[in-house]
Amino acid sequence: QVQLVESGGGLVQSGGSLRLSCAASGSISSINDMAWYRQAPGNQRELVAHITSGGSTDYADSVKGRFSISRDNAKNTVYLQMTSLKPEDTAVYFCNAQVRSFTWIWKTYWGQGTQVTVSS
Repeated sequence: QVQLVESGGGLVQSGGSLRLSCAASGSISSINDMAWYRQAPGNQRELVAHITSGGSTDYADSVKGRFSISRDNAKNTVYLQMTSLKPEDTAVYFCNAQVRSFTWIWKTYWGQGTQVTVSS
């Protein structure tokens, strides 16, 4: 089995910064794409940022220029550096990873989510 564990969420004032981490562990042979999603109350889960195994990235228009996604392949960890935070960034943030197990099966896994609250 594979587990994704997020950390780094919390309460921050508007204009502040936070760095989220998501570490994958378990029966991992390799990890392909990794991503961060978020879901605010009453809203659908939306893609925030995505990174390929080679390091190519893309972002939702609402976070471009403010958020940065990166990964450490040796640690099976993906990060989301969030700056210039706004109240509308308030949501539960989830990480997502495409993982190949030692049985050579690809599967998408989700973390449990970490709350980010931005006060005005």
